[in-house]
Amino acid sequence: MADKDKIQGEGDYEAARKFDADERAFVEKGGYEKKAKEAEDALEGPEGEDLERARKETAERGRGMQGDR
Repeated sequence: MADKDKIQGEGDYEAARKFDADERAFVEKGGYEKKAKEAEDALEGPEGEDLERARKETAERGRGMQGDR
């Protein structure tokens, strides 16, 4: 593999290829439907309030990281 293929950090091409392949395999086997149902059940269950609070907190932090956009 050439040196340019070994860039690390945000340019880690090997990790990006592995991530893409794993995501493709997950979608192809239908895993997202099960995970979506699990998430829905969790939101409607006893932990739903905590999950919603966590979602709001991370959304707020994310807005703060975007600067003046």
